[in-house]
Amino acid sequence: MKKTINILFAGDSGDGMQVTGMQFTNTAAIFGHDVQSLPDFPAEIRAPAGTLPGVSGMQITFSENTIHAPADTLDVLIAMNPAALIVNLPNLKPNGIIILNEDSFKAKDLQKARLDSHPLEDGKLQGYQTFPIPLTQLTLNAIGEHGLTHSQAGRSKNMFALGLVYWLFDKTYDETVNWLENKYQQQAALVQANQAALKAGYNFALTSELFAEQYPLAKAKLPPGTYRQINGNEAFALAFAAVAHQSQQKVLVSGYPITPASTVLHDAAQLAAHNVDVFQAEDEIAAMGATIGAAYGGSLAMTVTSGPGLDLKGEGIGLAVMTELPMVIIDVQRAGPSTGMPTKPEQTDLLQAIFGRHGECPLPVLAPKSAGDCFNMLLEASQIAINYMTPVIILSDSYLATGAEPWRLPDVATLPILKPNFAKNIPDFKPYQRDENLARPWAVPGTAGLEHRIGGLEKEKETGDVCYDPQNHADMVALRAKKIEHVARDYAPLSILGEGEADVLVIGWGSTHGAILTAAQQLQAAGSAVHYLHLRHLFPLHNDLGDVLTGYKKVVVAELNQGQLTWLLRAKYLKDVQCISKVSGKPFLVSELVEKIKAQCHDNINA
Repeated sequence: MKKTINILFAGDSGDGMQVTGMQFTNTAAIFGHDVQSLPDFPAEIRAPAGTLPGVSGMQITFSENTIHAPADTLDVLIAMNPAALIVNLPNLKPNGIIILNEDSFKAKDLQKARLDSHPLEDGKLQGYQTFPIPLTQLTLNAIGEHGLTHSQAGRSKNMFALGLVYWLFDKTYDETVNWLENKYQQQAALVQANQAALKAGYNFALTSELFAEQYPLAKAKLPPGTYRQINGNEAFALAFAAVAHQSQQKVLVSGYPITPASTVLHDAAQLAAHNVDVFQAEDEIAAMGATIGAAYGGSLAMTVTSGPGLDLKGEGIGLAVMTELPMVIIDVQRAGPSTGMPTKPEQTDLLQAIFGRHGECPLPVLAPKSAGDCFNMLLEASQIAINYMTPVIILSDSYLATGAEPWRLPDVATLPILKPNFAKNIPDFKPYQRDENLARPWAVPGTAGLEHRIGGLEKEKETGDVCYDPQNHADMVALRAKKIEHVARDYAPLSILGEGEADVLVIGWGSTHGAILTAAQQLQAAGSAVHYLHLRHLFPLHNDLGDVLTGYKKVVVAELNQGQLTWLLRAKYLKDVQCISKVSGKPFLVSELVEKIKAQCHDNINA
């Protein structure tokens, strides 16, 4: 029996595939499986219905083992139209299961998908287990009594398909029934109709004898605790509340809607009762200005954006570096440049985050490794921002933003205490005098005796008065750089995966963690001497990293860009680091990483 199953719900962007996939993800998690979900949204806001660019999908990998990344190939494909079938068929395993909506395979549907023949008749589906089912008509039959319009009723076919798949994998539909009641509590007809479609799909699978068997899985052996499903954007929002709780201060989150960062703002807006205030600005520049103003006024300030938004915030970030105010800037990266492919993942903002400002303008840059790690990273970034009085950039991406995984709720007692250390009662106060971290005091305006002024002009290194003295400017540039270098003193030790000696070190950062980890584990299990190092801190780099690199004959970086971290490591450590690059708007597959590591390191791997 298979221990890991990979299914994909695929259809038009209006078919509710994301909702269907998330409901299956939630149910699989409740049943105790380890789960990884991978949404694939169309890059266009509304591509023409039924066309190849309009295909929307949600892939769910669930297992009775611990998994770190979605599986490479599909076991089951649920295709709501010909376009969804053709786009995803190459990823289906031989003898894999295809469930397709027979009602959406008419001549005009085939034409939209650029098909010259019917896939059920031309042999394209030979070698697969194909189940054509009239999902639309069966749904209409099941919910006809609930008074929906024909269009509304037709959209419930995703619930029919979900019920059918629940039976196939021996799951109950109770969680989704409850979710529908909460989601549409003001629209009783919608609740009843969708529940009826869900149950009809389940009962159809149960009674039709279409499928020869069910495919149940056992629970995964996860560490004990209370779990919930979470994606990266949800984790950031929850972390805002955690930061407010652990600092006993209000948190201001400002931003301007932009894909795929917008849902961070949506979720944060629900947290007013937890001391999280959300400000939707008129544009990215205004959002950055609000963040600076809030930090100056003594708030823990955050701002959230994606790709082009980071460009627009650039000048404001420079002002925040110059004024030395603590804040966190979250950049949920997406494929670019310009508006690019806003729903697709890439890691192409790394060098911009580190260097993309005028003048010498250093700040810490961090990257979470998983959806759950977004929560931890925001707390760590807040601590760095406060301790060193500096802006901090967190680089997430659209893969982390929308992909979901089980997340064990942390014990609040284990979270770091955040101490803003507002200045008060300082004799002979100087706004740019330094502590042991080279951080200046956080003096809140209006505090008696701490009157001061800040701004973008260069300052005298203690008084903060405007100063154009050449040596003072050189000293301040060096001092700001030294302060950021000191941040690396607080990092946890590097953790290298792999036993024994190895000549090859594979390095990754950000959302590629799960795929690279799985690839490294597969290579190690096959007898290859390969170690793996994941970097969460990208600037400044870890103080011990140079020594680590010299211990390997071959160092390879796998990243979803054309080699930005590779370039950085080569420049800093003069090591001939090699790159495994991918810029297709898709995450790494484990199998392609295994093959590329083998190809690049065949002379150094003992396999």
